[in-house]
Amino acid sequence: MERTDQEINGTMPLNSGGTGYGSVRDSEAAPLLIPGPDPEPVQTWKPMSREELEVAAGGPGWRKVRCYLVLMFWLAWVAILATSVAIIVMSPRPVVIPLKWWQKTLFYQLQPGLATEAQAEESEGVNAVCEQLPYYRSLGIGALIVEGLFDTKSSPLNLTATAKDLATQAQIQHLLMECNKADLKVVLDFCDSDLLGSTDEEDEPSHHSAAVQHVLQFWMEQGVAGFSICDTDAAYSEKTLLAWRGIIKEFSQEEERIVVVKQRTDVLHPLNNSSQINGTLVDVVMRSILPHSHHILSDQEVAEAIETHLQTREEHIWPSWTVGGKASQDLKKLLLVLLMTLPGSPAVSHDEDIDRTQNVSLKVATSHREMDELSDPHTDKEKTKHTAVALFASLSHSRAREEALLFGSFTFLSFNASSNSSFNNSTLSPPSSPPILAFLRSWGCVHFLILLNVGSDVHTLDPAWVPSLPEAGVFVASTGMGRLGSTSLYKLSLQPHEAIVIKLFEAGSYE
Repeated sequence: MERTDQEINGTMPLNSGGTGYGSVRDSEAAPLLIPGPDPEPVQTWKPMSREELEVAAGGPGWRKVRCYLVLMFWLAWVAILATSVAIIVMSPRPVVIPLKWWQKTLFYQLQPGLATEAQAEESEGVNAVCEQLPYYRSLGIGALIVEGLFDTKSSPLNLTATAKDLATQAQIQHLLMECNKADLKVVLDFCDSDLLGSTDEEDEPSHHSAAVQHVLQFWMEQGVAGFSICDTDAAYSEKTLLAWRGIIKEFSQEEERIVVVKQRTDVLHPLNNSSQINGTLVDVVMRSILPHSHHILSDQEVAEAIETHLQTREEHIWPSWTVGGKASQDLKKLLLVLLMTLPGSPAVSHDEDIDRTQNVSLKVATSHREMDELSDPHTDKEKTKHTAVALFASLSHSRAREEALLFGSFTFLSFNASSNSSFNNSTLSPPSSPPILAFLRSWGCVHFLILLNVGSDVHTLDPAWVPSLPEAGVFVASTGMGRLGSTSLYKLSLQPHEAIVIKLFEAGSYE
């Protein structure tokens, strides 16, 4: 096939009727850049209206999401609650021991005839005691053991006739009425009284028994909360105490009366060769921390006596502790701290330092700001009395509100030879210096540490001593009442004849 000249030259012929025929001039005049399409209008964001939001939220997708979130919330809440209940149930809890009134109370021993030796003549004997009953109650005292009211040689028939030089029957009845008003219980002391009568009397034993029964009923009708005898009395026998227990139960089932036995012997003799029957016949056994002696015990003797009692525990009879023997005045406050923190009921003897009438001069001088005018010995004496009252009140109130001090467990903490070291002027303490005595009262996670420095040297605690104890604590009381706030056992030093009560807590927490 023959190609034309146009085909040979690479050009295509244009027909006169074609679309491109004759349009060369128009194409040359057209612009080279062809404008693109117009941009779409920019959509600006605006919040949904209430109607639009309700329409969108009411959709099936959002409904499922909301139901899922609500279900997850309640499942998580139930899981947390179940876990908390399981932890509480499975965790060990301290058992709250229900205590009788005599197990919670603080006994105060006084003898009206001795309590008035330093008082004015116009207020003597029982009347002076009645005036101080509200003051005793404010210190935390719950019961009075009234001693020396009865003649030790009186027979059961004349037991209601009190000693002539001490008090009359009407005065004792007045004392019982005032104690009832002040919410104080009274325990009458029958120690050394001839309750069973002399053996050479012609009266029959049944007659004496009826007389004693009449005496007990008479005083219980007057409001007496209990009676105390000594283990050296003839009345301390199974037969007599069984009769007393029957009389007490017959008289009143609502108000509990108690029988207190003061232990004067080294070992309390069991009744009928059985130590278990003592707990049913005797409610409280009052023991002395220090042995009775005619001389003042040395620091070493006091430390040995205290350590002996701390290492010996008797659980079948509720104990009550009193000082008993003679110790130096420097150890007076230390022994008070020990009485208030030992398991049992403390029985504090009458003390002039906490007697209100002995502190009247101090109160008057303080109110008139005359302390600077007082002589130095008098000022020191009044400060000592103030400290004694503050210490007594602090210990009694702490014991009343802290379960660990009321019925908490007891743990004796022994020091080894290295932890008894004391540094004073870069010299070691003499070997004869008594060691630090310590014990722990615990209930649950609450711990009270009691430290006693019976010696006359400064003692510093060894950090390696009892590493299981929490390091931090807060001062509750001290013999000088000068320690306040938190402390660390690693930095604690005990002054001579000082006792400290510390409430321990874990680091970073305080209860």
